[in-house]
Amino acid sequence: MERTAGTASVEPGVVGAGRLSRVVRGLSLLFSGVFAGFLVCVLVLENSLRGFGASVYTQVRLVELDSLDRLASVTLIPAIVTTVVLAIWARGNDRRVVLIAVALLVVVFATTLAINLPINSDQSAWSVLNPPADWAAVRDRWQLAHLIRTAAALLAFGTLIGSAVTRRALPGPENSSRVLKVEARR
Repeated sequence: MERTAGTASVEPGVVGAGRLSRVVRGLSLLFSGVFAGFLVCVLVLENSLRGFGASVYTQVRLVELDSLDRLASVTLIPAIVTTVVLAIWARGNDRRVVLIAVALLVVVFATTLAINLPINSDQSAWSVLNPPADWAAVRDRWQLAHLIRTAAALLAFGTLIGSAVTRRALPGPENSSRVLKVEARR
């Protein structure tokens, strides 16, 4: 196996290995970016709801709960999977940076499972005409957890962007002679 600092491990002469790594990196960026953007949109919507009463808040939450959990799942899960694969393939400093992104996505996932999803489940049974008396406290708890996971998702996305921008080119058929010359000089 040929290794260079900050690149994926690629066997010399294996055609397409560098391309596969770029595809996985691209998918990791795509899914984590869409997920982070989705969370920012929900954060803006939730923040604008703070000026409204219980019935309006409940009605909007019921609309959100109709499909947004599915959107979160189809973006977060592939973001985690592709970023873990990227971390496995990465080497050197690139691996450390990608592992930071994985850890941040795990924070998002854990916050979602521990706080947001249980509240979502409870809120799905709320009545617009008769919201619970503690609706504002529940809203505040959900929104704080959402703020934490949004910040973690944005940091993960930014970390992945940084990793993509600063990584070195992968050795492959197009630049393997240059890598061999560098290795021969050592």
